[in-house]
Amino acid sequence: MAKKPKTTKPGVVQKIIEPRVPHEKEMAEIAIEGADHLDREIRIENTLEDDKGKAVKLKPGAQVEVTVEADPKETSPALSAAKR
Repeated sequence: MAKKPKTTKPGVVQKIIEPRVPHEKEMAEIAIEGADHLDREIRIENTLEDDKGKAVKLKPGAQVEVTVEADPKETSPALSAAKR
């Protein structure tokens, strides 16, 4: 099986967003370092598992890593700096 191309960026949990209604999930807002200013925050469900499978949650200020992976068929070669 081919290895998926990926990149990992550091981030910081900016805040925890409580659900407005009981059936919604708590969200964690994460600022991704190195992203454009207007596009740097993402929100994810604040549900993780530790190495023993126990449910845990992120805290404000937590240092995290955000990884983006893609199927090799969904990528194209990057232009080198000399070809731009």
